[in-house]
Amino acid sequence: MDQVTLYTDGSARANPDGPGGYGAILAVTDAAGQVHEKELSQGYERTTNNRMELMAVIAGLEELIRPCEVTVWSDSQYVVRAFNDHWIDKWQQNNWKRGKDPVKNVDLWKRLLEAMKPHRVTYTWVRGHNGHPGNERCDRLATKAADEGPWLVDTVYVQSVEPGGMPWKE
Repeated sequence: MDQVTLYTDGSARANPDGPGGYGAILAVTDAAGQVHEKELSQGYERTTNNRMELMAVIAGLEELIRPCEVTVWSDSQYVVRAFNDHWIDKWQQNNWKRGKDPVKNVDLWKRLLEAMKPHRVTYTWVRGHNGHPGNERCDRLATKAADEGPWLVDTVYVQSVEPGGMPWKE
């Protein structure tokens, strides 16, 4: 099973109604110790930071074509705590409701659970914006995507591809 590290970040550019963007970097280390990376980024108008954080993880997982052991580095407590603190289990048990209110972003949470199915996924929180350098790169991708304008939310914009037997779509 391939070991993949997924660095993610989302940006709503401090405006919940403004352009948002996300960045994701998939990294695989091969048998020779070489790291192969693929970068994904995308922008989407009129959305929130939480949606962008979820889309970054979804885009990375949906890009994988065979089951992998995935470590997700995210600076979003919203994403990481949903799994580490078992929020997602409680939401499912309560039919995706929290008190009287439905959980925000239910469509994306369900899509994320579907994308996770074939993989073993671990979530790690990168505290703030002074954490993992891979997450810093994703932050720049997300900001660039947010600044450069909207793309369709279901279409991933590929920044670069490293060739050669990687577990992602070419």
